[in-house]
Amino acid sequence: CRFKCSKKAPSEKPVISHYPPPHTADLVAKTKVAAPRLCGPTFATSDLESQIIRLEGSYNYDTVKLDTPRFAPFVAAGYLVAPSTILSEVPFDPFLPYIFMGEEILLSARLWTSGYDIFSPTHSLLGHHYVRNHQPKFWESIHRTFTFGVHNPLQMLVLNRVKTQLDYPESAKDMMKPKSLFTAVEQYSMGTSRSLEEYLKIVGLDMVTKEVSYTEWCETGVPPPGFEKYTNLYTT
Repeated sequence: CRFKCSKKAPSEKPVISHYPPPHTADLVAKTKVAAPRLCGPTFATSDLESQIIRLEGSYNYDTVKLDTPRFAPFVAAGYLVAPSTILSEVPFDPFLPYIFMGEEILLSARLWTSGYDIFSPTHSLLGHHYVRNHQPKFWESIHRTFTFGVHNPLQMLVLNRVKTQLDYPESAKDMMKPKSLFTAVEQYSMGTSRSLEEYLKIVGLDMVTKEVSYTEWCETGVPPPGFEKYTNLYTT
């Protein structure tokens, strides 16, 4: 599905992404059914995550598998197929160390505002080893390198760089310190093809009230608002 999906997606700049099934899944059987799609965002409630957007709603929404990839609101960091132009047009931000939650919503917004359209694959191509109980995690590596307990304060600090770019009012740039937090931020922020305000509205996120609106278009597999001309591709 990697390159076939990209060619069949109704977009000049498609990005194919989702959360793959577990590595124990029967991938041969998975080729015969529609892939899960990443639809459901939430505002984190943990004190350690500073109300950053978590992407949790990955489900098999579709009963019919189509040859045309369906539109999706978000990208997943672990499975992302895109033109190589993203490396120059949406370069990865080297000033976001220690971040786990927050990376995907920021990358999704940057890609969309840079003119890239996001799709889920037509079927699952690979599996991912989730959880990995009793295996080291990246924050434990940071503790071993520096000192125990250092990760969480660092994450809270760096998350403000993410939240500023996503227009969280409490993280407005003129309110944040240290100012070094925004080193070269203009080089790694939103694109100019489409607005962040439009993206947040389409994916149902209100950064002021911290409320999520139901994005029916994602769950039902139809194009998002503004892309209705492609509806006929998804009629079953």
